[in-house]
Amino acid sequence: MTDTRATRFLGDAGAWFQVHIYELADEVEGTYGESVARALGVEPDRLFKTLIATVDSDAVVAIVPVSARLSTKNLARAAGGKRADMTPPDQAERLTGYVTGGISPFGQRRALPFYVDETIELFETVFVSAGQRGVQLELAPETLVALLDATIADLTA
Repeated sequence: MTDTRATRFLGDAGAWFQVHIYELADEVEGTYGESVARALGVEPDRLFKTLIATVDSDAVVAIVPVSARLSTKNLARAAGGKRADMTPPDQAERLTGYVTGGISPFGQRRALPFYVDETIELFETVFVSAGQRGVQLELAPETLVALLDATIADLTA
C-alpha cells in the first residue's frame, strides 16, 4: 500500500478505505480531475477535488466533484462569511503540506474547517486524493464527513 499522511490518518482512525493507483496519458483531455476519473474508470461526479479557499480572512477547505465548479458565493454562505476567494497554489501547499494536484483532505498540516458539496451523499463510495499525484483513496462519504467534521452544503455553481 502507498504510505502517505492521508493513508496513515485513515489507518489510525480505523476507517475503511481502498487505495487506487493510476497513470495519466501524456495528453490530458478535459480537466485534470476528469482525466483522473477516466484513468480510474469512475464517473467524474464520484471523484472529489480538495480546494483551499479563504472566506473573509480565514482559510477553509472545499471538497467538490471534479465535474463541477466551486461557487465561491455558496462557499462563503456555507461558512457564514461575506466573500470567498481561491487561495493561490503556493499558499495552499504551505497550508496543507501537499503539492497542488495531490492535496488530500486527510492529514493536512493545519486543521481547517471543511465544507463538502451535498452531492457526496448520492454515492456509496467516493474518491479523493491520497496526498500525492497518481494515488486516490476510495471511501464511504459518511466516513469522510465524520472524520473531517465537515459541513455538507451546496457548493457548486
